[in-house]
Amino acid sequence: MKKILWPLVLLKRRIISAYYSYIGKHNPKKLVNIRYRDHFGKDMNWEKPKTLNEKILWLEFNTDTTDWTRLADKYTVREYIESLGLSDILVKLYGKWDRAEDIDWNSLPDKFVMKVNNGSGDVLICNDKTRLNIEKETKKFKKLVKKRFGYTTAESHYIAIKPCIIAEELLDANKQAVETSSLIDYKIWCFNGNPESIWACYNRTHDSVEVATYDLEWNFHPEYSVFTDHYIRAKQLLPKPKSLQQMLDIAAKLSTGFPEVRVDLYEVDGKPYFGEMTFSSNYGMMDFYTQQYQEYLGSKVTIKNGK
Repeated sequence: MKKILWPLVLLKRRIISAYYSYIGKHNPKKLVNIRYRDHFGKDMNWEKPKTLNEKILWLEFNTDTTDWTRLADKYTVREYIESLGLSDILVKLYGKWDRAEDIDWNSLPDKFVMKVNNGSGDVLICNDKTRLNIEKETKKFKKLVKKRFGYTTAESHYIAIKPCIIAEELLDANKQAVETSSLIDYKIWCFNGNPESIWACYNRTHDSVEVATYDLEWNFHPEYSVFTDHYIRAKQLLPKPKSLQQMLDIAAKLSTGFPEVRVDLYEVDGKPYFGEMTFSSNYGMMDFYTQQYQEYLGSKVTIKNGK
């Protein structure tokens, strides 16, 4: 039975994705309304946005998101970080290519990370280049670099990113405060230069990730979260990062001038490293926070109408 149903599930997903993509290209605001109602069972509040989700979506459609494009781009954001005197937090860059056919595989070390600058989750983690199927990976990145991320989620700032491929140093997950199967991602919510809370994600798999929300003093707050089969309550709480204050200072500096942004950092050997800047977390439809906490975070976002 499962063998019969699974192809039908995949077909349904492809049809829905194609539909979302079509609507996203021609009427992105309509797509937001459709997806918001599907997610939350109610209409998006465009007139008086209240939650963090609603304010992210309002900002997406009512403000200039040129800087969102520049800083959500995993390659061009490096220039911004350097301009603020924070080049020390950048992960070492091995190369950048506009076409997969131009990737200089011979120049890369045995271990590295490769990704497209506009994607989400499509990452090659190479621990041993001698075991890598270069032909297969080249074909994969050839497809990825042609992809315009953002149509199915109505994120115009991602659509505007010119795709490229970058290779960076592979940070050692064994040199963290605790042993985890993936790097601990410290996602710091910031509002116009003011860090507010930290969402830690780790032990990530294709289907799930362990999560935990901490305040700035590193107190654990499970009451802020909605745990699911995908967003699993952390089985092991994390010790306070050695560089926590430094990470908060970095996040404050990077987020100054933006009503809201999530600054993602790592800590390896007690040293912070930059991950990315995210302006539309989960395309403005986060379901991993409670309604009360969504409203609290939303109250920290000042938009044009002063609310």
